Amino acid sequence: MQPVGDWTPPACWYEPRSAQEFSKYVENTYDETVNAPGQHSYAKTSVGQFRDRYKDGKYQNYNLEEADKGNWWVAVQDEDRWMEPEAQLCDKEPFWVENGDAPDVENAVTPEILAELAYNRVRLPATEVTLAPATTTKVNLPTWAWLDQTTFKEVSVTAELNVGGLHIEATTTAKPVSLKLEPGTPDAERYPSSGECTINDDGSIGKPYAKGKADQTPPCGIKYLRSSGNGTFNLQATITWDIAWTGTGGTGGDLPDGTFGNDQAVTVQEIQAVNR
Repeated sequence: MQPVGDWTPPACWYEPRSAQEFSKYVENTYDETVNAPGQHSYAKTSVGQFRDRYKDGKYQNYNLEEADKGNWWVAVQDEDRWMEPEAQLCDKEPFWVENGDAPDVENAVTPEILAELAYNRVRLPATEVTLAPATTTKVNLPTWAWLDQTTFKEVSVTAELNVGGLHIEATTTAKPVSLKLEPGTPDAERYPSSGECTINDDGSIGKPYAKGKADQTPPCGIKYLRSSGNGTFNLQATITWDIAWTGTGGTGGDLPDGTFGNDQAVTVQEIQAVNR
Protein backbone atom coordinates (compact mmCIF):
# COMPACT_ATOMS: atom_id res chain seq x y z
CA MET A 1 0.00 0.00 0.00
CA GLN A 2 1.23 3.48 -0.85
CA PRO A 3 0.48 6.94 0.56
CA VAL A 4 -1.75 8.98 -1.70
CA GLY A 5 -0.65 11.92 -3.80
CA ASP A 6 2.08 14.52 -3.48
CA TRP A 7 0.08 17.07 -1.47
CA THR A 8 1.12 17.74 2.12
CA PRO A 9 -1.29 18.37 5.03
CA PRO A 10 -0.34 20.65 7.98
CA ALA A 11 2.86 19.75 9.81
CA CYS A 12 1.49 21.15 13.07
CA TRP A 13 -1.83 22.16 14.60
CA TYR A 14 -3.51 22.97 17.92
CA GLU A 15 -5.87 20.54 19.55
CA PRO A 16 -7.79 20.47 22.86
CA ARG A 17 -6.87 18.62 26.04
CA SER A 18 -9.07 18.27 29.08
CA ALA A 19 -7.77 19.76 32.32
CA GLN A 20 -7.13 16.25 33.64
CA GLU A 21 -5.22 15.20 30.51
CA PHE A 22 -3.17 18.40 30.51
CA SER A 23 -2.24 18.19 34.18
CA LYS A 24 -1.15 14.57 33.77
CA TYR A 25 0.93 15.46 30.72
CA VAL A 26 2.74 18.33 32.48
CA GLU A 27 3.37 16.38 35.68
CA ASN A 28 4.70 13.36 33.78
CA THR A 29 6.98 15.56 31.67
CA TYR A 30 8.27 17.28 34.81
CA ASP A 31 8.95 14.00 36.63
CA GLU A 32 10.66 12.38 33.65
CA THR A 33 12.89 15.40 33.05
CA VAL A 34 13.87 16.05 36.66
CA ASN A 35 14.56 12.40 37.43
CA ALA A 36 16.38 11.55 34.20
CA PRO A 37 20.01 10.55 34.92
CA GLY A 38 22.49 13.09 33.57
CA GLN A 39 19.77 15.58 32.60
CA HIS A 40 21.23 19.09 32.16
CA SER A 41 20.26 21.67 34.77
CA TYR A 42 18.82 24.10 32.19
CA ALA A 43 16.31 21.45 31.05
CA LYS A 44 15.20 20.89 34.65
CA THR A 45 14.87 24.63 35.20
CA SER A 46 12.88 25.10 31.99
CA VAL A 47 10.42 22.29 32.70
CA GLY A 48 10.04 23.52 36.28
CA GLN A 49 9.14 27.02 35.10
CA PHE A 50 6.68 25.56 32.59
CA ARG A 51 5.01 23.52 35.34
CA ASP A 52 4.81 26.51 37.69
CA ARG A 53 2.96 28.62 35.11
CA TYR A 54 0.07 26.19 34.98
CA LYS A 55 0.11 24.80 38.49
CA ASP A 56 0.88 27.74 40.77
CA GLY A 57 1.27 30.78 38.48
CA LYS A 58 -1.17 32.41 36.10
CA TYR A 59 -3.43 29.38 36.39
CA GLN A 60 -4.21 27.48 39.55
CA ASN A 61 -3.78 23.71 39.54
CA TYR A 62 -4.29 23.40 35.77
CA ASN A 63 -7.83 24.80 36.04
CA LEU A 64 -9.01 21.45 37.35
CA GLU A 65 -11.79 23.16 39.27
CA GLU A 66 -12.96 24.68 35.97
CA ALA A 67 -12.65 21.41 34.03
CA ASP A 68 -16.28 21.43 32.92
CA LYS A 69 -16.04 24.99 31.59
CA GLY A 70 -13.34 24.63 28.95
CA ASN A 71 -10.26 22.90 27.62
CA TRP A 72 -6.55 23.46 27.23
CA TRP A 73 -5.35 23.85 23.65
CA VAL A 74 -1.84 22.62 22.89
CA ALA A 75 0.44 22.59 19.85
CA VAL A 76 0.91 19.21 18.21
CA GLN A 77 3.44 18.26 15.53
CA ASP A 78 3.11 15.51 12.96
CA GLU A 79 5.46 12.93 14.46
CA ASP A 80 6.77 12.04 11.00
CA ARG A 81 7.63 15.67 10.17
CA TRP A 82 8.71 17.24 13.46
CA MET A 83 12.12 18.26 12.03
CA GLU A 84 10.58 20.28 9.19
CA PRO A 85 10.48 24.11 9.52
CA GLU A 86 6.69 24.06 9.04
CA ALA A 87 6.34 21.93 12.17
CA GLN A 88 7.87 24.72 14.26
CA LEU A 89 5.24 27.31 13.30
CA CYS A 90 2.82 26.24 16.04
CA ASP A 91 4.88 27.82 18.82
CA LYS A 92 2.18 29.22 21.09
CA GLU A 93 2.26 27.86 24.65
CA PRO A 94 -0.80 25.93 25.91
CA PHE A 95 -3.77 28.23 26.50
CA TRP A 96 -7.23 27.91 28.03
CA VAL A 97 -10.41 28.28 25.96
CA GLU A 98 -13.88 28.48 27.50
CA ASN A 99 -16.58 26.23 26.09
CA GLY A 100 -18.27 27.88 23.13
CA ASP A 101 -15.31 30.14 22.32
CA ALA A 102 -13.14 29.64 19.24
CA PRO A 103 -9.37 29.26 19.73
CA ASP A 104 -7.65 32.44 18.56
CA VAL A 105 -4.90 30.72 16.55
CA GLU A 106 -4.34 29.48 13.03
CA ASN A 107 -4.40 25.72 12.54
CA ALA A 108 -6.77 25.09 15.44
CA VAL A 109 -8.07 21.62 14.72
CA THR A 110 -11.31 21.55 12.75
CA PRO A 111 -13.08 18.81 10.79
CA GLU A 112 -11.20 20.00 7.70
CA ILE A 113 -7.81 19.76 9.41
CA LEU A 114 -8.70 16.28 10.65
CA ALA A 115 -9.66 15.40 7.07
CA GLU A 116 -6.31 16.68 5.85
CA LEU A 117 -4.50 14.60 8.47
CA ALA A 118 -6.58 11.56 7.51
CA TYR A 119 -5.58 12.21 3.88
CA ASN A 120 -1.98 11.66 4.88
CA ARG A 121 -2.89 8.27 6.38
CA VAL A 122 -4.75 6.93 3.36
CA ARG A 123 -2.95 3.91 1.90
CA LEU A 124 -3.61 2.80 -1.64
CA PRO A 125 -2.77 -0.46 -3.42
CA ALA A 126 0.32 -0.44 -5.64
CA THR A 127 -0.59 0.36 -9.23
CA GLU A 128 0.16 -2.72 -11.32
CA VAL A 129 -2.13 -3.30 -14.27
CA THR A 130 -2.90 -6.68 -15.74
CA LEU A 131 -1.57 -7.00 -19.29
CA ALA A 132 -2.31 -9.39 -22.11
CA PRO A 133 0.17 -10.44 -23.37
CA ALA A 134 1.56 -10.34 -19.83
CA THR A 135 5.23 -9.27 -20.05
CA THR A 136 6.29 -10.05 -23.63
CA THR A 137 4.32 -8.68 -26.56
CA LYS A 138 4.86 -8.28 -30.29
CA VAL A 139 5.35 -5.27 -32.53
CA ASN A 140 1.99 -4.00 -33.86
CA LEU A 141 0.07 -6.35 -31.56
CA PRO A 142 -2.40 -4.52 -29.28
CA THR A 143 -1.64 -5.10 -25.60
CA TRP A 144 -4.73 -5.08 -23.42
CA ALA A 145 -4.56 -3.43 -19.98
CA TRP A 146 -7.09 -3.54 -17.14
CA LEU A 147 -7.59 -3.20 -13.39
CA ASP A 148 -9.97 -5.35 -11.39
CA GLN A 149 -12.68 -3.60 -9.36
CA THR A 150 -12.03 -5.83 -6.31
CA THR A 151 -8.53 -4.34 -5.95
CA PHE A 152 -9.17 -0.74 -6.92
CA LYS A 153 -12.10 0.47 -4.89
CA GLU A 154 -12.80 3.30 -2.47
CA VAL A 155 -10.47 3.61 0.51
CA SER A 156 -11.50 5.63 3.58
CA VAL A 157 -9.76 6.81 6.76
CA THR A 158 -11.56 8.44 9.71
CA ALA A 159 -9.91 10.77 12.23
CA GLU A 160 -11.74 11.90 15.35
CA LEU A 161 -11.15 13.85 18.53
CA ASN A 162 -13.19 13.53 21.75
CA VAL A 163 -12.21 15.87 24.60
CA GLY A 164 -14.34 17.24 27.40
CA GLY A 165 -17.59 17.05 25.49
CA LEU A 166 -15.98 18.37 22.31
CA HIS A 167 -16.31 15.90 19.43
CA ILE A 168 -14.71 16.52 16.02
CA GLU A 169 -14.64 13.89 13.31
CA ALA A 170 -13.81 13.68 9.61
CA THR A 171 -13.68 10.87 7.07
CA THR A 172 -11.47 11.18 4.00
CA THR A 173 -12.27 8.94 1.04
CA ALA A 174 -10.12 8.18 -1.99
CA LYS A 175 -11.97 6.94 -5.08
CA PRO A 176 -10.15 5.74 -8.22
CA VAL A 177 -11.35 7.58 -11.32
CA SER A 178 -8.90 6.90 -14.15
CA LEU A 179 -5.76 5.07 -15.29
CA LYS A 180 -3.15 6.77 -17.45
CA LEU A 181 -0.70 4.72 -19.50
CA GLU A 182 2.72 5.95 -20.63
CA PRO A 183 4.33 3.31 -22.89
CA GLY A 184 7.95 4.28 -22.21
CA THR A 185 8.67 5.07 -25.87
CA PRO A 186 7.24 7.53 -28.43
CA ASP A 187 6.98 4.64 -30.88
CA ALA A 188 3.66 3.40 -29.59
CA GLU A 189 -0.06 3.99 -29.91
CA ARG A 190 -2.36 4.21 -26.90
CA TYR A 191 -5.98 3.16 -26.45
CA PRO A 192 -7.71 5.51 -26.10
CA SER A 193 -5.40 7.97 -27.87
CA SER A 194 -5.23 10.18 -24.76
CA GLY A 195 -3.78 7.26 -22.83
CA GLU A 196 -6.33 7.90 -20.07
CA CYS A 197 -8.72 5.04 -19.35
CA THR A 198 -11.73 6.07 -17.27
CA ILE A 199 -13.39 3.91 -14.66
CA ASN A 200 -16.27 1.65 -15.72
CA ASP A 201 -19.68 1.54 -14.05
CA ASP A 202 -18.70 -1.59 -12.13
CA GLY A 203 -15.55 0.04 -10.73
CA SER A 204 -13.11 -1.69 -13.07
CA ILE A 205 -10.82 0.03 -15.57
CA GLY A 206 -10.39 -1.40 -19.06
CA LYS A 207 -11.62 -4.84 -20.07
CA PRO A 208 -9.90 -8.21 -19.55
CA TYR A 209 -8.61 -9.90 -22.67
CA ALA A 210 -10.36 -13.11 -23.63
CA LYS A 211 -9.95 -15.65 -26.40
CA GLY A 212 -11.49 -14.41 -29.62
CA LYS A 213 -10.64 -10.73 -29.03
CA ALA A 214 -7.34 -10.77 -30.91
CA ASP A 215 -8.78 -8.71 -33.79
CA GLN A 216 -10.52 -6.20 -31.53
CA THR A 217 -9.20 -2.86 -30.33
CA PRO A 218 -8.78 -2.83 -26.55
CA PRO A 219 -10.70 -0.10 -24.69
CA CYS A 220 -7.53 0.41 -22.61
CA GLY A 221 -4.08 -0.58 -23.81
CA ILE A 222 -1.02 0.04 -25.96
CA LYS A 223 0.36 -1.03 -29.33
CA TYR A 224 4.13 -0.88 -29.62
CA LEU A 225 5.46 0.04 -33.08
CA ARG A 226 9.03 -1.15 -32.62
CA SER A 227 10.98 -3.78 -30.76
CA SER A 228 12.57 -3.13 -27.39
CA GLY A 229 15.68 -4.90 -28.67
CA ASN A 230 17.70 -6.57 -25.97
CA GLY A 231 16.04 -4.49 -23.27
CA THR A 232 12.55 -3.53 -22.17
CA PHE A 233 10.24 -0.54 -22.24
CA ASN A 234 9.13 0.92 -18.89
CA LEU A 235 5.36 1.07 -19.05
CA GLN A 236 4.12 3.53 -16.44
CA ALA A 237 0.58 3.11 -15.12
CA THR A 238 -0.72 6.00 -13.03
CA ILE A 239 -4.02 5.96 -11.14
CA THR A 240 -5.80 9.23 -10.36
CA TRP A 241 -7.77 9.15 -7.10
CA ASP A 242 -10.51 11.66 -6.36
CA ILE A 243 -10.26 12.76 -2.70
CA ALA A 244 -13.24 14.06 -0.73
CA TRP A 245 -14.13 14.40 2.94
CA THR A 246 -17.13 14.72 5.25
CA GLY A 247 -17.08 15.88 8.86
CA THR A 248 -19.10 16.81 11.91
CA GLY A 249 -21.59 19.63 11.63
CA GLY A 250 -22.38 18.84 8.00
CA THR A 251 -18.94 19.94 6.84
CA GLY A 252 -17.18 18.46 3.85
CA GLY A 253 -15.47 19.18 0.58
CA ASP A 254 -12.75 18.15 -1.82
CA LEU A 255 -9.02 17.75 -1.32
CA PRO A 256 -6.38 17.67 -4.10
CA ASP A 257 -6.49 14.58 -6.30
CA GLY A 258 -3.99 11.87 -5.48
CA THR A 259 -1.87 10.20 -8.14
CA PHE A 260 0.37 7.20 -7.85
CA GLY A 261 2.26 5.42 -10.61
CA ASN A 262 4.22 2.25 -11.04
CA ASP A 263 6.69 1.11 -13.72
CA GLN A 264 6.30 -2.28 -15.38
CA ALA A 265 8.94 -3.75 -17.69
CA VAL A 266 7.54 -4.79 -21.07
CA THR A 267 9.51 -6.76 -23.64
CA VAL A 268 8.50 -6.11 -27.26
CA GLN A 269 9.65 -8.56 -29.91
CA GLU A 270 9.52 -8.53 -33.68
CA ILE A 271 7.06 -10.96 -35.22
CA GLN A 272 9.11 -13.70 -36.82
CA ALA A 273 8.00 -14.81 -40.28
CA VAL A 274 8.64 -18.35 -41.47
CA ASN A 275 9.53 -18.78 -45.20
CA ARG A 276 8.85 -22.13 -46.86
